[in-house]
Amino acid sequence: MFRRTFWFTTGVAAGVWATTKVNRKLRQLTPESLAASAANKALETGHRIKDRAVGFALDVRENMARREEELGDALGINADPELPAPRRFAVIENQRSNPKYIENTTYSYDRNEDH
Repeated sequence: MFRRTFWFTTGVAAGVWATTKVNRKLRQLTPESLAASAANKALETGHRIKDRAVGFALDVRENMARREEELGDALGINADPELPAPRRFAVIENQRSNPKYIENTTYSYDRNEDH
């Protein structure tokens, strides 16, 4: 009697275990579950690519700044940091010395005037 009870219980436990495994696998293969796992993998891949791209961009910027400084030293650009005076007033002075320039002229901005 004890043997029969043991084997019956073992069979029931194996059946419950197998049923649970099969149901779990079937749930993983539903379209919703497959779509969710694909979306999660796509997000993970996107994050990995973004992290690598950011690291690459930082490396490029660092090397670019270092190379610009090397070139500036080689060309003597970094030797004198003082910039020349701005030349913005030259245009105004040239315009006033032009004989066609009339100081008190008023202009009409009517877009339909020529039509």
